[in-house]
Amino acid sequence: MQNESRDTDVIVVGGGASGLMAAGRAAALGARVVLLEKTDSVGKKILISGKARCNLTNSADLKDFISMYGQNGRFLYSVFSRFFRPELLEFFEGFGLKTKIERGGRIFPVSDDARDVVGALKKYLACGGVRIICSAPVMSVRLENGGFCVETRTQTFRARRVIIAAGGASWPVTGTTGDGCKISAALGHAIVSLRPALVPLMVREQKLALAMQGVSLRNVRATAFRGEASTINATLTPACDYGRGERKIPRPPLIESRFGEMLFTHFGLGGPVILLMSLSVVEALENGPVAILIDLKPAVTREQLRKRLLSDLNAAGKRKISTILKEYLPSKMIDPMIGLAAIDPDKPAHQVTAQEREKILENLKALRFNIRKALPLQKAIVTAGGVALDEIDPKTMASKIVPGLFFCGEVMDIDADTGGYNLQAAFSTGWAAGEAAAHSAEKLKKRETI
Repeated sequence: MQNESRDTDVIVVGGGASGLMAAGRAAALGARVVLLEKTDSVGKKILISGKARCNLTNSADLKDFISMYGQNGRFLYSVFSRFFRPELLEFFEGFGLKTKIERGGRIFPVSDDARDVVGALKKYLACGGVRIICSAPVMSVRLENGGFCVETRTQTFRARRVIIAAGGASWPVTGTTGDGCKISAALGHAIVSLRPALVPLMVREQKLALAMQGVSLRNVRATAFRGEASTINATLTPACDYGRGERKIPRPPLIESRFGEMLFTHFGLGGPVILLMSLSVVEALENGPVAILIDLKPAVTREQLRKRLLSDLNAAGKRKISTILKEYLPSKMIDPMIGLAAIDPDKPAHQVTAQEREKILENLKALRFNIRKALPLQKAIVTAGGVALDEIDPKTMASKIVPGLFFCGEVMDIDADTGGYNLQAAFSTGWAAGEAAAHSAEKLKKRETI
């Protein structure tokens, strides 16, 4: 029975980015490794990341890179000092995967195919003889004879060391349904509440959003404020970005502000800038109402836009106001915006009153929405929250609570903005966990032979 309990050196729970890297690294150091994957194949979330192109990492320097994780980014300094972007790219290069840098420093495979990333990782595991078992959801992990007993629905495995790499609770189709946090909690770990990050937002003004559904906007500024939309002073909208990864710290009622692309959905707001702001909005909603104001013309001041609008209306004569606004808005937004200003869409431009003109101006510079809530966690790209970082050794990813237990990836309370940061954290923490688990298993094995 003693030999049976030591039949496997390391068990990795979860076959995502961090789990694959952890299993490969542990095996490369001589450990016998079993990887247990809940679904029918490994790497499912990698395959859908970056619109199936897989945004591996980012070219940002270390300081800016760390800032993308917020306050918890400091936890990653140690592991990034040993396995960061250069090492990651060298690793993939070794398996024939070439990369390229795109806008925003995002780094992708030259092939633009996430399957090549999964293929490289599978080769890594094959080189180390990792045993991959799919369709094997882990039901429990418990301590046994100085090692661990890991139970799936149909089998029981025993190992010297265990790495929890089961991800968060977003994208359940990829197998991440919060299992890793449940297992970790059962072993005595504190769990920071799971929250959706990088997620679209639902608004109270759903009919307005629905009327503009599908409209994608570029070069707009979306700003989140504490309070009801009608009470927000639009002049508080900043001219620069505030939020995670930015050097400026927002002061109430400002929550976050982003410039870039967004879109309207049937339920509210989506697109890159909304996703970036979403976690701050979700957290702020716990303490009261939140509004988002959208500046559709951030390149010009309110006064400049007022003069332009007045000039265009005066020069338009009998042309309809709806025709004039085609110079300012996508066609699908014109009727909803005219409705907000309570103007007859057939009204001749020269008959538009000063009061009506100011309403149009206000909506162009501060289109207001009250945020009802975020979409469910299952719809989020990333999970915020997870195993509390103060219970994990930042050098080894080892549990400070349970000897021989390790963590990596999204199961921990680490999340970042889009741009390759989340995958880099997954790969780096996986590498560190796999290395430390292999060394720890080897030390235990030597003690057993004495």
